[in-house]
Amino acid sequence: MTITRRVFMRNGALAVIGTAAVPSFLQRAAFASENATSGKKRLVVVFQRGAADGLNIVVPHGESAYYSMRPTINIPRQNVIDLDGFFGLHPSMSSFQQLWKDGHLAIVHAAGSPDTTRSHFDAQDYMESGTPGVKATEDGWLNRALHDGGDPQKEPPFRAVAMGGRLPRILLGSEPAVAIDNINNFGVGGKNPAATPLANTFEAMYSQSVDSVLHGTGTETFDAVKMLKSANPEQYTPAARANYPRGPFGQGLKQTAQLIKADLGVEVAFADIGGWDTHVNQGAAQGQLASRLTDLSESISAFWTDLGPLADSTVLVTMSEFGRTARENGNRGTDHGHANVMFVVGGPVRGGRVYGRWPGLQPEQLNEGRDLALTTDFRQVLGEMVYRHLGNKNLGTVFPGYENDPRNFLKILA
Repeated sequence: MTITRRVFMRNGALAVIGTAAVPSFLQRAAFASENATSGKKRLVVVFQRGAADGLNIVVPHGESAYYSMRPTINIPRQNVIDLDGFFGLHPSMSSFQQLWKDGHLAIVHAAGSPDTTRSHFDAQDYMESGTPGVKATEDGWLNRALHDGGDPQKEPPFRAVAMGGRLPRILLGSEPAVAIDNINNFGVGGKNPAATPLANTFEAMYSQSVDSVLHGTGTETFDAVKMLKSANPEQYTPAARANYPRGPFGQGLKQTAQLIKADLGVEVAFADIGGWDTHVNQGAAQGQLASRLTDLSESISAFWTDLGPLADSTVLVTMSEFGRTARENGNRGTDHGHANVMFVVGGPVRGGRVYGRWPGLQPEQLNEGRDLALTTDFRQVLGEMVYRHLGNKNLGTVFPGYENDPRNFLKILA
């Protein structure tokens, strides 16, 4: 199949003149507009790699033990963005305030993996596979969440997208998925001579594949990329007031929004942001952690704004491999801990609330005497997103070995 018709940008979405040679999923892309496909539901997962300090991200400022255990890195009460009189946001996350007030931001505290490992590698692997403590799982839970009994070869090639140079653990599996480091360099040749070798590699990798899952999708995927490039994506303009930070994470979410708005069939997307392993000089209201939180919150807020009406049918959830110790260490930082905090942003979200049971920070309430204790399994949170938002009722397949009863959902989604 060869695209022979003229393609151009209109209102931030792809458009085409004539569709005789264009397959159905590209026709949908061609006629997309800013307000199109608002009914398609999408799940975006953000991984904070390095073990983020949930206690300084969503601060339990109503608990005195928090301040006594963190004499130099605590967030002073006068600086905390209060949420409900007990919890508050780190002051660097002011861009989340309106999302919270509008009811589109929910928080789950004391959440995470029940596995007690303090290894970054193992903990990330468990959270991406969805099987804590089991290293033999070959695929990722986000890939399994797409299992619907249909023919993978007939699915849109951009149904599952990861922003990055390689496909992450969470999207490995039988459902086709694609990793995109940069839309503008996702080679198809043409105006960018440097992209030609990448185009040849991409096309050859799929056309020569003997994998039955990938075979037959390569040509259409390549043509979809050709169409995306023909639409001159480097000229993409985000919606008004969608001010993305210039770092890799912000630009990754910007391109994720671009793909969603182009109506290429995106159903799940993944992005990650590193720099959370704050053993030394973590900082308090300002400093190392504060900079990371500015990047995280401003990028997500811009993404929400950029989606416009499509935000009503999109849910974004954050996760990190584990939290950090309740007490600060001798280097004015924190060490590897246990429970953490998760953010859920979206149109269907019953926001303006902190979900989960707070375990407390008294010595007898801590995990192993040092960490925030776990009260909400991360699979319970994600299971609700998969079951109620994506519509996959087979949670036993998505999260094998975990009894994820819908009656026990936190009811984060309306």
